[in-house]
This record gives sequence, structure tokens and C-alpha cells, in this order.
Amino acid sequence: MQIIEVKTKSRPSTVYCGAGAAEKIGEVTRGKQLFVLTDTNVYRLYKEFIEEKFPAAALCVVPAGEKHKNRHTLFFILDKMLDARLRRNAMLVALGGGVVGDMGGLAASLYMRGISAVQVPTTLLAQVDSSVGGKTAIDHRGVKNVIGAFYQPQTVICDPLFLRTLPKRELRCGIGEIIKTGALDKGVYEKLKAGENRLFNLSFLEEITADCVRFKAGVVEKDECEKSGLRKSLNMGHTTGHALELFYGRRSHGAYVLIGMYFESLIAEREGILAHAYAEALRALIGKAVTLPHFENIGEAARVALYDKKNEGGDEISLIVPKDVGAYAELRLPVGRYIAYLQEIGGGIA
Repeated sequence: MQIIEVKTKSRPSTVYCGAGAAEKIGEVTRGKQLFVLTDTNVYRLYKEFIEEKFPAAALCVVPAGEKHKNRHTLFFILDKMLDARLRRNAMLVALGGGVVGDMGGLAASLYMRGISAVQVPTTLLAQVDSSVGGKTAIDHRGVKNVIGAFYQPQTVICDPLFLRTLPKRELRCGIGEIIKTGALDKGVYEKLKAGENRLFNLSFLEEITADCVRFKAGVVEKDECEKSGLRKSLNMGHTTGHALELFYGRRSHGAYVLIGMYFESLIAEREGILAHAYAEALRALIGKAVTLPHFENIGEAARVALYDKKNEGGDEISLIVPKDVGAYAELRLPVGRYIAYLQEIGGGIA
């Protein structure tokens, strides 16, 4: 197990990452009034774990899935927190994937203007990405993560024991964020290339999770609230990925991040930002994790990207694109040019 400190200005976090991390739960929660938030899928799989680790906690189980990441579920959680008569020194434990983590973190930030939050991510995606860094949010009116806050958890528990129950679709979702990290960090990229035939191997994923967490911690420490622009780099592949995810659905978030990276690497190459050899190597790695689909009406989907938070107004689309191994650039395109690229690329993949 590795211990990674996230030294942010607002509130430092400690991440326990690796086999045995779950044994830290008792130490972290001792003496606290606890409120455990989870969803129906996780509760079905880990009911006994919850009863063992949190015997006296108030429990809130919400419906599973992104479609429930909304204001109705958020206020249901807050109602349950009030029913439990939580005090200001209480602690919310978010046990689940990214949806539970995002809503739990936001509820903790709002209740009595802020109580302690502990993230116990049960998906690979949440372990390598959403549980670390303090981004909390709900979706609203078809726009992903548009209502939220930066609110750092006190502790994050990333234990690979939770990965054993994940279907391949969920592993692929996390691998999408791992490959994105590899495009930003040379060390992670080299490890991915060396292990590209082991991408779905649980021991390999356990090994590389800590590397991804450590990289993200370094970025978050330097730009906690996305003021300097450094944290924007973590959105590589997300502009196009989010737009396609919201328009088409069906596939996982991580799969759409991979597809977004694939499309945006082609755009970056055609714009003269990305060298062909590295672009091909990156796309080959993406192809190991996801099958690239053909998209009908992709021009309509592309317009959803106008709502992306990285855009600074007008009719320009902001993309974070790979530039070289461990390097990235921000590319801004007029929406018409962006749509034309996606129609050419997305309509040409079978």
C-alpha cells in the first residue's frame, strides 16, 4: 500500500492506495458520527462489508447510474442527512463509483456549509480519477457536471479488492482515464506501452493506479480550482468525449474519453500540433482498450461541445490535445471547423 498526500491550499487529503487500504477505514472514521452513501449496485455487492466496517452509521442507498446524478437525488441525500441529525463534526463516506463520489462530495460541501468527506471508490475510474482532487457535481438540463464545487475529501481509500467484481465494461472505463494520464505523463505512458497487452490484468491495474493518483495529486496541488490552466490538462479527450456521451449514451464515460482522445489526436495532427509517429502510437494504445464506432449525425452531437466548461464564450471549441510524450496543448477551433473535422473523422470509422 502506498500513501499519497495531496497538499491543496483549501484542505489536504491523504490517499491510501493499494492492497490493504480498506483496513484504514476504521482508523480514519473512529469516533465520528458517520453517514454512508452508496448506490443499489454497490450495496448489493458489498452489504456485508458495509455492515462490518460501518456498524453504527446512518445509511443512504440511492439508485445507480448517471441518470440519477441530478438535483432530485442530491436533495434526497440532504434530506436523509437531516433525518440522521448529523452534526457539523459528522463525516460522510461515499462508497461507490464516480456518481456516488461526486454527489456525496457535493452533499458534504453543502450540509451545514461543509462536513468531512471520505471517498471509498469502488470502480477503477473513480480510483484513478474522480475520487482525487475535490471536484464534486451533479448534471443539470442535459449538461454534465454543470452544478458543483471544489471540495477536497479528508481521505481517499483506493483498494484493489473492489476491482474484482467489476465487469470488463467498467474496467475499460477506468483504462480510458489511465491512457489519458499516460498522454500527459511520460512515466505512465512508458509503463502503459510496456504493459499494453496486460491492460485488463488486475495486478497491472493495481500497479499503475498509484502512478495515476500521484500524477493527478501533483496537478491538483498546483491548480486546485482550475485558475492557472494547468488542471485543464486533465480534460484531455473530454470535450469531444462528453459531447458524444451526452448525445449518444450507451457506452461508458471512459470509453467516450478514449474515443474523444482518438478523434482529437487526429484533429491535432491535421492542425500540425501532434507528430504522426506519436499520434499513431497513442491511437494504437487506445485501440487496445476500445472499439471505435461509426457515428450517425455526429455534426449534431458536436454542437453539444459548445456547453463545455473549458470554452470561454463565443463560437470556439477548446480542446486539450496531446503534443508530444508527456506534453499537451490547448487548441481552440471555430465551431464550424470542429464540426467539419468530426464529420470527416467520425463518419469515416466503421
